[in-house]
Amino acid sequence: MKNNYFYKKPLSNIYKKPSEVSEVTSQIIYGEKFKVLSKNKGWLKIKTSYDNYIGYIRDENYTHDHNPTHKVFSLKINIFNKQKKKTKYFLPFASKVLIIQENKKFAEFEKDKWILKKDIKKIDHVEKDYLKILKLFLRTKYVWGGKTYRGIDCSAILQLFYYYNNKYYPRDTKDQIGYSTKNMKKDIFKKGDIIFWKGHVAICVSSKKLIHAYGPEKKSFNYVYNKNNR
Repeated sequence: MKNNYFYKKPLSNIYKKPSEVSEVTSQIIYGEKFKVLSKNKGWLKIKTSYDNYIGYIRDENYTHDHNPTHKVFSLKINIFNKQKKKTKYFLPFASKVLIIQENKKFAEFEKDKWILKKDIKKIDHVEKDYLKILKLFLRTKYVWGGKTYRGIDCSAILQLFYYYNNKYYPRDTKDQIGYSTKNMKKDIFKKGDIIFWKGHVAICVSSKKLIHAYGPEKKSFNYVYNKNNR
């Protein structure tokens, strides 16, 4: 059987072990592609196709068939029912959806599940201005392993920029350092430079200002003037 699947729930934690009390290492979002490595007692050991990330999710909410036409370009977007009333559910940024029908204001991505057209872009849309994406996450709380509106860590926000633009970039800081080709050991930084230090990554907004998600003091994703975690 073809071992390619797509996640069909808004989001889920990826756990280090097949247990919900295990460490959360990352997350998987709607429309994300993965392979199943093994199944065991209601759990799947998966490898995400985008970045080869390995971990465990519940054995539910996925499909073989998914050919996305659009992707989410807001921090989170409401899911509406067939009466076009808001439900309590959301799709996170960069979710990849298949639009099956639309009207002037709404687009249906699953039977009786609708989203606002203003919140999505075509699947091949490229956003070159990284600040437009990063600013969506301002004041989002820091969560180790997070990569959505519910919480985010420093390496995830950098990867999400590339994921949205259909380009590869590793998930964890240690791998991002090895993947990056530029030598960031310099005294003067400019807009767009990526800065790494022990277990952490940030992006320069200017020569004096950077933006990152900071964990030890439970700070949110925000602008800062000085430079410590994933």
